[in-house]
Amino acid sequence: MNPISLSAALASFSEQWSPRIVTTVNDYDVRVTHVEGEHLWHVHDHTDEFFLVLEGELRISLREPAGERTVTLPKGSVFTVPRGVEHKPYAPVPTDILLLEPTGTSTVGDRHDEVPAHVEATTGHTLA
Repeated sequence: MNPISLSAALASFSEQWSPRIVTTVNDYDVRVTHVEGEHLWHVHDHTDEFFLVLEGELRISLREPAGERTVTLPKGSVFTVPRGVEHKPYAPVPTDILLLEPTGTSTVGDRHDEVPAHVEATTGHTLA
């Protein structure tokens, strides 16, 4: 094992909403990806989803029992979407994020809206 530079990992690809697995911790993938624009409404029925904004700004709309709300994550912020909560990430500017999810977790969740062409439905790609 060697240290992994997150900036080098992010520089190794340009696709949006297409995460790369930089390492694994127990049964969890640590993924990085570039994002811009809207993702899609989706739900992870069996796992929470952890977000860390490395660069830019991420907004996450949530549909909760009390109603719909949006959280804004500036650079350096973290947020966890609890399992079972429908959510839709949106990046108003080019943004780089780090995600922590169980290995094999789909980027579009267990239930979701139609997947737009700019979003890849994947469980992550191995870092080149």
